[in-house]
Amino acid sequence: MSKQILQVRNLKIYYSTLYGYVKAVDDVSFEVNRGEILGVAGESGCGKSTLGTGLIFLKPPMKYISGEALLDGKNIMGLPEKEMRKIRYEKISLIPQYAMDALNPTKKIRHIIRDILKEHRFTFESRRDIIQERLKIVNLNEKVIEMYPIELSGGMKQRLAMVIATLLNPEILIADEITSALDVSTQRAVLQMLYEMREKKIMGSLIFITHDLSVLKQIADRVLIMYAGKLAELSPIEDVIRKPLHPYAKLLLGSLPKIGVRYYQRKLKGIVGYPPNLLNIDSGCRFKDRCPMAFNKCEEDPPVFKIDSRKVACWLYEEGDKN
Repeated sequence: MSKQILQVRNLKIYYSTLYGYVKAVDDVSFEVNRGEILGVAGESGCGKSTLGTGLIFLKPPMKYISGEALLDGKNIMGLPEKEMRKIRYEKISLIPQYAMDALNPTKKIRHIIRDILKEHRFTFESRRDIIQERLKIVNLNEKVIEMYPIELSGGMKQRLAMVIATLLNPEILIADEITSALDVSTQRAVLQMLYEMREKKIMGSLIFITHDLSVLKQIADRVLIMYAGKLAELSPIEDVIRKPLHPYAKLLLGSLPKIGVRYYQRKLKGIVGYPPNLLNIDSGCRFKDRCPMAFNKCEEDPPVFKIDSRKVACWLYEEGDKN
């Protein structure tokens, strides 16, 4: 059995518009190991949510252009909808962004769960014990099954989305910005629940998407940092926190507050400028106009260089092996 459960190679997922393609995910490659928690981080608009959602749902105007995503050796990109429906929830599942608004308000939770199970030839009764177990893990009373989503708080709906996404013990679970609308204490509880689910083999591997590197430090094994639809850096989380390679990763870390450091002791640094328009992208490194270390070579698009167990797309590391 391969160590890697998912291998993404040169994946391109664009948005079709009247003015052309928005290159949201543009030639991105990475892998997810079995049992691993891979964080995906970057600014809003960098393509991280498109990457996560595109592996499961390709709804217009989202369009798969090229590349592959091998799940246990099978390319799931471009599969007919009928085949993808067999894979969703069982092989690969998603807790969507804005999960608090993702539940159908006209159906009781029981009926939402029943419909998903029916799609995979299970009955509600056959999975009742598992449903009760999952509700217990996320600290929800079984009574919520008979409620409508509108009767639940935002945090309760968020936790229910976690239960629904893991009903069939997916090999990969994608959690897309699920802590961004929660208070700090609830964020920590949700992270603890996800970690517990992995330890109990309720899911195999986790792709955790967020804009907040401080959240990933608590849960991730490795982190993929994206910028303007591209891979900027892929490294073990401790290596990124201790010594980031890509200039963008360094600036991201520099913008985070540190515990015990008061505001008058150290000013937070923002990143000057704005990300490029993904509808009309100049040649060369996409970060060059904001990068304090840019030089002439940056007018060319950098390949991904391998530095030991790390990968970085920056000409500063040209001596590394090309990926």
